[in-house]
Amino acid sequence: MNTVASTSGLPDARERGWLTPLELALLGAIWGASFLFMRVAARDFGAMPLVEVRLALGSLVLLPFLWRARAQFPAKLWPKLAIIGAINSAVPFMLFAWAAQRAPAGIGAIANAMTVLFTALVGFLFFHEKIGARRAIALVAGFVGVVVLASDKTAGGDQVGWAVAAGAAAAFLYGIGINLVRRHLTGLPPAAVASATLGTSALLTLPFAIANWPTHAIPMKSWFSATMLGVVCTGLAFVMYYRLIARIGASRASTVTYLIPVFGVAWAWLLLDEPLTVKMGIAGAMILGSVALSQRVGK
Repeated sequence: MNTVASTSGLPDARERGWLTPLELALLGAIWGASFLFMRVAARDFGAMPLVEVRLALGSLVLLPFLWRARAQFPAKLWPKLAIIGAINSAVPFMLFAWAAQRAPAGIGAIANAMTVLFTALVGFLFFHEKIGARRAIALVAGFVGVVVLASDKTAGGDQVGWAVAAGAAAAFLYGIGINLVRRHLTGLPPAAVASATLGTSALLTLPFAIANWPTHAIPMKSWFSATMLGVVCTGLAFVMYYRLIARIGASRASTVTYLIPVFGVAWAWLLLDEPLTVKMGIAGAMILGSVALSQRVGK
């Protein structure tokens, strides 16, 4: 990961002018596709085995970053990494995989956008951060959007509400995890931290994955989806994200949050023929609008 800024002047600025939007769009497309891959693979793997494959592959892709920074990861740090990994990776991944067995991929993608709002809420509730009137309004609007989404029976039957609840719980755990990473792992190389937390999560999940491993043969399309989920949507996507943060800053990089639901719904509609409903549109607009409001300067 190269964090050194170029000194070549105008040509570099011109390159970044098109490169940054392109990389943000690509990252949004990749993370949006993760809900598509979960929807396909979760039916054959089950939630726990699928999460194990995702965690293990993602950790292996990022392992070179951890190996390079291994001197910064003493033994006393690993219990903390394991706890944060469970909160920020293992359990949320399992909840989204569980939801993918019960509702269209677009449902999880839209619920995932609540992560930004939950991050602010957790910071306010547990870490004494100011939330402000604008973010408070955004939180209320986002929660109303989740309720609208959960009420959309036409999107996938009676289990949509449970799937939305699982997705919202996963987003809340992401909010906790992000705050914990900020306070306890700042200063460590982010890609190395991601490899460590994914790896410890894979070890924690392994006994449950073995106990629930399917007895039937798993089709190749599900193996392909699980592999893409781990290698591309987890490992390589983290590398892209941290490169963006190094080049344009965390605030601008976080705008990818707005693109994930759009791509998630689009991929599911194009490739899985999943429905696009009015309530999904309303809920998506409310949640993304609330996220945009919460991110405005002066909040």
